[in-house]
Amino acid sequence: MDDHVNEEALETIRTWIGEAQRIVVLTGAGISTDSGIPDFRGPKGVWTKNPGAEKTATLQHYIGDPEVRRRTWQNRLESPAWRAEPNDGHRALVELERRGKLHTLITQNVDGLHHKAGTSAEIVVEIHGNVREVTCLDCGERAPMERALDRVRGGEDDPACGTCGGILKSATISFGQGLVAEDLLRSEHAARSCDLMIAIGTTLGVFPVAGVVPAAKDSGARVVILNAEPTEMDGLADAVLRGPIGALLPRLVAATGLQ
Repeated sequence: MDDHVNEEALETIRTWIGEAQRIVVLTGAGISTDSGIPDFRGPKGVWTKNPGAEKTATLQHYIGDPEVRRRTWQNRLESPAWRAEPNDGHRALVELERRGKLHTLITQNVDGLHHKAGTSAEIVVEIHGNVREVTCLDCGERAPMERALDRVRGGEDDPACGTCGGILKSATISFGQGLVAEDLLRSEHAARSCDLMIAIGTTLGVFPVAGVVPAAKDSGARVVILNAEPTEMDGLADAVLRGPIGALLPRLVAATGLQ
């Protein structure tokens, strides 16, 4: 547990959670680091340490360069996402839902750990998709990721769509690829109708999804930011907590005094 946590802010946020009727949470990579999944842009992030790795997450390079696809498929085989389990931060949000407080959970993460923890699928918006499925960039067919990975293990270095022969890609949103309009609208509506917005484990530098935080603020909601490092929106927050998410989030939820 972090000895430098602002206990006064912690207590204030507990009170706000207790008073709130409609909480919206935005999560980023920082909530999954305790599950063994590294973040991307933090001090020890995947892209911070290896800027070239970001190339594999860009649609233009993925489509245009077979070598990028081959390297990406090998990376998928070794991804820590397949071994990861939800941590106490994920479970704290399940508890928040159980108590009738959590209205919508918007996540930038593609690891599926919110689902695995037990958060109801109907309240989760996976704004950047999910790594557990593949999609064909030509015909749009979807299939379980594990099926494609079995083909890679069997010797295919760049498996093609079995239906049309098109390029297969994880069902995630890459740079240069449009977000799902329905997910954006749902997130925006949730933000503008909540009374408490909690941003967890995100630098709030990736748009348009980061825009849900000022949208909530503009609509009269309180804004809380919980992150290990400073974010780009700390200045507009009503409260900021800096520290380990897996330790702090359960403390916030467990002590709200909710029935």
